[in-house]
Amino acid sequence: MSASVRVALDAMGGDKAPSETVLGAVQAAREYDMGVYLVGREDIIRAELAKHDTNGLDLPVVHTDEVIEMDEHPASAVRRKKNASMLLALQLVRDGAALGAVSAGNSGAMMAASLFTLKRIPGVERPALGGVFPTKVNACMVIDMGANTDCKPEYLQQFALMGSIYMERIFNVSSPRIGLLANGEEESKGNQQVVETHQLLKRSASTLGLNFIGNVEGRDIPGGTADVVVCDGFVGNVVLKLGEGLGEALLDLLRTEMTSSLVNKLAAAILKPGLRKVFKRLDYAEYGGVPLLGVNGSAIISHGRSNARAIKNALRVARQTSERGVAKAIGDGLSKLSAEV
Repeated sequence: MSASVRVALDAMGGDKAPSETVLGAVQAAREYDMGVYLVGREDIIRAELAKHDTNGLDLPVVHTDEVIEMDEHPASAVRRKKNASMLLALQLVRDGAALGAVSAGNSGAMMAASLFTLKRIPGVERPALGGVFPTKVNACMVIDMGANTDCKPEYLQQFALMGSIYMERIFNVSSPRIGLLANGEEESKGNQQVVETHQLLKRSASTLGLNFIGNVEGRDIPGGTADVVVCDGFVGNVVLKLGEGLGEALLDLLRTEMTSSLVNKLAAAILKPGLRKVFKRLDYAEYGGVPLLGVNGSAIISHGRSNARAIKNALRVARQTSERGVAKAIGDGLSKLSAEV
């Protein structure tokens, strides 16, 4: 298989590494017909590979002894550990050997390493994390989810553009509806940042080709009112953690009730196909990871608890983000924005 269809994986990153990361790579290589660079401690990785049928699969190992641990300070760890597994994975992207990089390791370090290695797309003020949430209809991207806690309206305008491009190219949403997260739908609602951003998006929507639908509220995210919801990283991270907590609580409640009595067990058996679909849509593993948008390449940050399915899907998303030209489209869109200014 050609190196041009390989994605680089930090095989040592995540709470369940390397067993789940290696298994996810094996599954991605088999199901998606893609190659995966497994970056990390070679002896450990090969021991995991030996547990699976890898015949005919393209799974080269890139050895390094250095790993950035979850509890290390992101910036200092990236500076000190030049040969850390996540940095080498990103270097493979920078050097053109891999289409994208995936890590379920220290998320702050992955962001810092991506900026250090891939650099920002020209014109990008702040790269942003775009998290995908399930909705009643399809999916919604909330951007930013924690990379930037203090934002100018101009940053949020760029987030809207980046999120729209991602949803159009990765989720095949035609003319994604963009909403600005606020405490009410009226233009006057929100703090000064939100009010100014609303006017900025309203003025530039036609120039950038954005389908800005105005302010949206928190309840509109699961409701599917918008395909992209824009906010600063402080608010976005609160939304993320609340969503995770509610999702886990809901699933736990359903499982408890389904096994609480014989009648409930019988009802659950009848409803099992439908419930399985619901569980699947609420499972973060289906979405793989969060893209860091605004860097000059494909970098996917997976949940620290990622299992093999999450890693498999993250590798797929990393490949799609590169092959569908997300970074180039963001650069082109920002050129239009610069011309407008």
